[in-house]
Amino acid sequence: MSTPNARPRSTSAYVAQAAIAFGISLFGAGVGIFYLPLDVWQRGFLGMTVLFLVTSSFTLAKVVRDQHEAASLTVRVDQARLEKLVSEHDPFKTV
Repeated sequence: MSTPNARPRSTSAYVAQAAIAFGISLFGAGVGIFYLPLDVWQRGFLGMTVLFLVTSSFTLAKVVRDQHEAASLTVRVDQARLEKLVSEHDPFKTV
């Protein structure tokens, strides 16, 4: 009774949709900042804020993914140990 080691994969359409949505939203934020009736330094501040938000979002996504992978590996190791103990156990063996 073992579980398959298949990892869920994203389809190419999902990856493309995510990349397109990211590009459109970043472009929209840039255009919005450009057309705001602000001074140049205020636009620059907003632009830097958007770039910081994007990079911190990537970092957060990576951290969440790494924690999920670490947890799933730990669970698989624990499950393998339990399966080994169960397979080696002989209920008819006297102590």
